[in-house]
Amino acid sequence: MEIKLSKEAIGWFKQEMEAESGDYIRFYARYGGSSPFHEGFSLGMNREQPHEIAVETVVDSIHFYIEKADEWFFNEHHLIVNVDTNTDELSYTYEK
Repeated sequence: MEIKLSKEAIGWFKQEMEAESGDYIRFYARYGGSSPFHEGFSLGMNREQPHEIAVETVVDSIHFYIEKADEWFFNEHHLIVNVDTNTDELSYTYEK
């Protein structure tokens, strides 16, 4: 399992979340909404120090990660993070 981020997504994090070198951005399963794999759960993200990293991608010294406790949510798929050009918001897709 990997976290893949487009250049546009990296730019979004830097601009919208003011992410900078040394920051940690966590992707996690949150209660509510829906996902391709789990009704009642959706993908959340926030700036947070890690406890037990399962997957990590580092771009421009910014750490994007998923905790071991949240691995189940991704159903052994890679997380692809992009920006929706219509809304200028993050978009998530999953690939095997």
